[in-house]
Amino acid sequence: MAERAFVPDDFVIPSPPSTPSFRLEPLAARHNEADLAAWTSSIDHIRATPGFAGRHWPPPEGMAPADNLRDLVKHADDFTRRVGFTYTVLAAGGGENAGSAEDAGGVEGVEKVEDVIGCVYIYPDRDDPSITTVRSWVRADRADLDAPLHSEVSAWLAARWPFEHVVYAAR
Repeated sequence: MAERAFVPDDFVIPSPPSTPSFRLEPLAARHNEADLAAWTSSIDHIRATPGFAGRHWPPPEGMAPADNLRDLVKHADDFTRRVGFTYTVLAAGGGENAGSAEDAGGVEGVEKVEDVIGCVYIYPDRDDPSITTVRSWVRADRADLDAPLHSEVSAWLAARWPFEHVVYAAR
């Protein structure tokens, strides 16, 4: 059975939130190294985050970069097909890993990825597709942004998305 689009075909995906502390951007393959570093530095913290308790992700043993890349490509494909939406959470102002091609070793056309500090997943509930399930995490060293991220994403979903019933674990 083919997956149905999660939002109507004519729905324009809204621009993601941006605050003085963080901004969201659709998760893409270019985030692989920074994404992997972010979540593997905070496995216990993420597993204790509301919405992740009792789940199999993140794996306690971590993941090979190629496997993480496969996950990111799947999420990007879901976004393109409109069956789910995953956003990386980046430090506002570029963060410690942002930079120009010169900062990336002088390689022309290579953009260094900003500091990944978390992720937001927006998918239909597996048992009831009329329910939107949202999960988010931030790195342990950026735990102070968990509640503000939850608040910002909740307001964005309520104001700009066509979802009637959203389940997003309280902070």
